[in-house]
Parts: sequence; structure tokens; C-alpha cells
Amino acid sequence: MRIAVTGSIATDHLMTFPGRFTEQLLAGSLDRLSLSFLVDELEVRRGGVAANIAFGLGGLGLHPVLVGAVGGDWSDYQLWLKEHGVDTDSVHVSTTRHTARFVCTTDADHNQIGSFYPGAMSEAGRISLSRVAERTGGLDLVLVSPNDPEAMLRHTRECAALGIPSAADVSQQLAVLGRADTRALLDRPAYLFTNAYEAVLLQERTGWTEQQILGRVGTWVTTRGADGVHLEQAGVRPLDIAAAPLRRGVTPEPTGAGDAFRAGFLAGLAWDLGHEQAARLGSVLAATALETTGTQTYTLRRTPLLARLRAAYGDRAARQVAPRLTALR
Repeated sequence: MRIAVTGSIATDHLMTFPGRFTEQLLAGSLDRLSLSFLVDELEVRRGGVAANIAFGLGGLGLHPVLVGAVGGDWSDYQLWLKEHGVDTDSVHVSTTRHTARFVCTTDADHNQIGSFYPGAMSEAGRISLSRVAERTGGLDLVLVSPNDPEAMLRHTRECAALGIPSAADVSQQLAVLGRADTRALLDRPAYLFTNAYEAVLLQERTGWTEQQILGRVGTWVTTRGADGVHLEQAGVRPLDIAAAPLRRGVTPEPTGAGDAFRAGFLAGLAWDLGHEQAARLGSVLAATALETTGTQTYTLRRTPLLARLRAAYGDRAARQVAPRLTALR
């Protein structure tokens, strides 16, 4: 299965301020702020929803096609993704804007001041999926994940016009999309991904009930954190999969866990393992990501991955996946 992952590609610049923001604020002067903080840590992380998902798929040996927009400053990031099995030849490179960037400073009380620069992501709507399909020899599934809204709408329309199955992952963009656009993104996708909060918010944004949404999508996949994964189809008995347990003593870092789940689930679909096994594989990847800091810092190895599947879901689950992990050492 040839999977195209459309969506955001970004970098996170995370800084730590050893003091407290509140100590720098002067009562009576809040209408004229001019603040500067001397930070003692800077961490630059690779991110963006599409890039995170593509990284996970590449790590499993599926060679996904990444579709998004970046700036000319992304050469090191591109090399990293190529080294991890991602096809980046359909990424649009802006001649005027930098790659999207999140800059955040956290103080000693865990208060945060952050800014997000969309940059080149605003040009993602220029990308034609028909050209991507032509270059790659055809696409079997397109994931439409958070991106510039115009790009998400264009990719959804193109999938329908080209007859390419799609998966909708609106997630973070639910906060900014209007009702008409949110409804347009649910144009008969084969899969819909949400977390538990987004599942409720999606109903509010669309004005549709859960059953009405189920009538417009193939399979609705809802991640519920430690409570596992819920899969539902209209007229079919729902399926619940327990979460893969974390190792003892590990403090989970949730950033990127949902992206890792999607990578594992999509890999399961590509390998024709069925929904239950795909959700199990996704849950194992999510647990692996939860135990690392950063969204593209986890490493996939054949033996540990199979051991984790076996421990969480039994020998049969591990045996089903084992023949597919030929790319893993």
C-alpha cells in the first residue's frame, strides 16, 4: 500500500527560564509590556503532525510519501526523514517563507509563553495530489492531517475526485475551522481519527450527532489515552482495544503519542492485518513514543517491538506482525 501523509511539517524551539514570569510583571504597567528572559536551556525538536506520522511509518519500513510545505531551511530535517525511510520528493519548498516553527519558553512554575509561526505551511494548498500520484505511480490511501485549512480542503476534494481512499485527522484545526469547512472534511473518508475530546468537539463543530458522523465515515477511530482505543462503524459492533502498558517507573511524555498511534494503525492497514491488530500495533507504537521525550526520538527494533506486542496482547498478536517486520533489525 502506498500511503501519502499530508499535513504540517515544523520544528519546535523549546526554552527554559529558571525564574518566574510573574516576578517580571509590574502592576500598573501591563498595558506596555517589554520583557526579556535569559534562558538556560534550548532544545530544538523535529515535529509537525505529518512528519511525525511519516517518521513512524518509515521506521516500520513502509516508505510513506510526505506531502506538506516547508522553507529552504529544512535541508537537515529532510535528510533526517530520508534516512528514516520517508519519501520527501513531494514536499513543496517555499522561496520566501521559513518552515513552520513553534517557539516556547517555560518558567519554573511551568507557565509558558509560546508563539507559532505557520510560515511555509500557508503554501501547502498549492500542492496537487494528482501530481503526487503521477510521480509515485499511484496512491492507495491519503491521510489528511492538520495543515493549512485550504490545503486540507483541497486534498479532501482531490481524493474524492481521483477516487483515492482518504483518512481524516482534523484534530488541532478543529479550534479554527467553521462548520461548513469541518463538514467538508468529512466527505466520506474511509477512516476518521480523533481523541476522546476531539470526538465531542467534532460533533459540536459539525452540528451532527455521533450517528450522523458515523453515517458519513467508514471507520471512526478514537484514542482514549490509558483507556485504549475505540473503533466504530455504522451498523457494526464497536471494538475496544486496551492500551499497551508503559514500562514501570516511566513518566510519560504525551507529545506525539497520537501521531505514533496513527503510524502503527496505518501500517497495520497496509499489511492487511485487520482493525483489531492495527489498533494493537498503533497502541504499542504510542506507548513507545510516550516513553521518550520528543516526537521523533523513539527507535523501533524488531525484538523489543514483538516482545511488547506479546506482553500486551498475547503470542498470536506478535506472530501476526512478525512476518511484516522485515525492515527492522
